[in-house]
Amino acid sequence: MASSVNRRTFLKRTATLGTMALTGGLLTRSASAASAAPRRGANEEIRVAVVGIRGQGRAHIRSHARAETVRVAALCDIDERLYANGIQNAAEHDPNAPAPRTVYDVRRLLDADDIDCLSIVSPNHWHALSAIWACQAGKDVFVEKPCSHNIFEGRKLVEAAAKYNRVVQHGTQNRSQPTVMEAMKLLQDGVIGEVYMARALCFKRRDSIGIEQDGPVPEGVHYDLWLGPAPQRPFNPNRFHYDWHWHWDYGNGDIGNQGVHQMDIAQWGLGKDFVLPVKTSSMGGRFTYEDQGITPNTQIATFQYDDGKMLVFEVRGRATHDEWGVGVGNLFYGSKGYMAIRGRSYETVVDGEPGPSSTGNQPHTIFTNFHDVVRSRKVEDLESPILEGHNSSALCHLANLAYRLDRTLRFDPTAERFVNDNEANTMLTRDYRAPYVVPAQV
Repeated sequence: MASSVNRRTFLKRTATLGTMALTGGLLTRSASAASAAPRRGANEEIRVAVVGIRGQGRAHIRSHARAETVRVAALCDIDERLYANGIQNAAEHDPNAPAPRTVYDVRRLLDADDIDCLSIVSPNHWHALSAIWACQAGKDVFVEKPCSHNIFEGRKLVEAAAKYNRVVQHGTQNRSQPTVMEAMKLLQDGVIGEVYMARALCFKRRDSIGIEQDGPVPEGVHYDLWLGPAPQRPFNPNRFHYDWHWHWDYGNGDIGNQGVHQMDIAQWGLGKDFVLPVKTSSMGGRFTYEDQGITPNTQIATFQYDDGKMLVFEVRGRATHDEWGVGVGNLFYGSKGYMAIRGRSYETVVDGEPGPSSTGNQPHTIFTNFHDVVRSRKVEDLESPILEGHNSSALCHLANLAYRLDRTLRFDPTAERFVNDNEANTMLTRDYRAPYVVPAQV
């Protein structure tokens, strides 16, 4: 694994070079964006708009509102029925702040002078597009996982962050968990010897969502805007709040939902933060019930890198048992032993004997890290930068493409294209519904 010093050097270099990307080094909007975002003073207020205020959006409101000299200035959601609770949530955690204003269209935030950052918690199919728009508008971004709906989108977001010199943090918060950092350092230092394989586990029960009929759009819901880049379809509650995860038009199944966290740790522990695999296979199904969900509730994916190292991911959405005490977490295998990570704890077995372990209970600091970097403009200090977020998300997309195509896929990680497979290459992106189009040139 690359050391933290090398990682920071790499991020600093790519951030600097990104200002000249696709421009031949000419002075462009990306250069002017840097001067438009000076280092902030410690007491200067950061004004955040939270985009998507249901579910994890509530955690974003809480985390920003609680922070010193950070204010939730706006709430954005296509479902106006959520506004009252969102405003109340902000008030509970920052009672002295003025109530945030509410908008249903993220585009109304882009030119707003009183918004510095977008904190994006919308459905997956909106993540990259709204984040790219924010970068182009000179806003910094905290974008939830996965940062993209497909591999093309993730790469475009990486390019946009570099071109416009924006701070873009990815919502894989385990990178800000002290015990996970400690575990990764131990792997780097060889605690279990040479790490040759990582397993990522997502054993999380998901029951049937049943069958619902198409029907009228609920009052207060801006459904066409919710669809955004996705194909036009009638409204159905099983394709709306949360259950959109189980439909390819909007979500990426549980491997791209809960699983992207464990995928991120797996690639981190293997030392593959900036490298994608050359071979991917996956199989599975939606077992034990029939409903309107499409993505698999049971899935196994295997990846192999150009040096032979392997990553294995398993989704079990039905009744199951943990493995070595790990149900949602990671296992690493080395020449001298293994490491198990679950939540905020880890343990090792080295040469057949118990090795280093920790059951730390420190809080996540990913939002603090984001706020600090927004102030300092030192993107190399981001603990979950968008390039690593893109790689973690891309692994999930690779697994799903191999599953949907029912064959092993060979991949060129430099070009981010499949090798001699036109059908798979067409699925690197999607047909976007105008005007919600992720541009080829950001």
